[in-house]
Amino acid sequence: MKTFTAPAPAKLIQRGIPAVMATALLLAATACAPSTASAPSTPSGDSAGSGTGVPALAVNEAAAQLLPESIKSTKVLRVAIPTNEPPTQFYREGTQDMTGTNPDIAHLIGEALGVKVEIQVANFDSIIPGIAAGRYDMTVSSMTPTEKRMEVLDFVDYMQMGTAIAVPTGNPLGIDGEGSLCGKKVGLLTGSYQLTVNVPDTNKACSAAGKEQIQTSEFQDTRQAISALTSGRLDAVLADQPILNFASAQNSQVEVAATYDFAAVGVGMPKDSGLVKSVGAALSAVVTSDSYRTVLGKYGLESSAIADARVNFAQ
Repeated sequence: MKTFTAPAPAKLIQRGIPAVMATALLLAATACAPSTASAPSTPSGDSAGSGTGVPALAVNEAAAQLLPESIKSTKVLRVAIPTNEPPTQFYREGTQDMTGTNPDIAHLIGEALGVKVEIQVANFDSIIPGIAAGRYDMTVSSMTPTEKRMEVLDFVDYMQMGTAIAVPTGNPLGIDGEGSLCGKKVGLLTGSYQLTVNVPDTNKACSAAGKEQIQTSEFQDTRQAISALTSGRLDAVLADQPILNFASAQNSQVEVAATYDFAAVGVGMPKDSGLVKSVGAALSAVVTSDSYRTVLGKYGLESSAIADARVNFAQ
């Protein structure tokens, strides 16, 4: 269980987004189509990276040979990615093609494996059931490999990110970390790591300290939670650090009060499907490539890079 000790200084540093990139991302986000429970995006790109907006990456033949026969025959990976949340995923302006760190890394994996990537847009909490039902081959959705999730999915790490707390500008309630959330009205993404791991741990600590537990409200995307925050219906929003950093950079009514709990996120795929062997080999090549660093740099997330694509490493 987590205690309410002050995080190390590095974990309180907000990782901002360059102004030019933030402006471009805002234009894309304001032109997005409405979220749906499960809506396929137009397939974009091919194994050479054409049309995906990501730098080309050579096929890793050894990784490609490890693909399951079903994917070798179709040469298509169906990748589930959540709804619009810049900078991790958002629609290109005027289209329903997804870009952002998660779609871009999915395309890098496709290039390394010599297959086409078809992005399937879905609400976060519907992704694991969709994989179980065979609708998707894998997900690149900033999903933290927890022990519970690893009961049904295999994971390969592809980047790292933290949890952040967003509050109204000026921080009227003086929220400065997990311990400040006791008794507060907090918005969270349905099915998120923050909801399923951070909040239960914090609630135990709140109760042990004789304080009220967090009053949670769930949302299908973080933009809805931010709207509830700025309209006064919430005291705070707890979500992935890149998304809340972006929101605070674009909305003068929001600021990030704390950032902590940095951990790796992983590509998820069906347990024991065999796909983890090929994706693991592909990501080992991806995370050491210049293309990977270029993709993260597009969104101001160079500090989220990892050097080791660990397989089934629970957080």
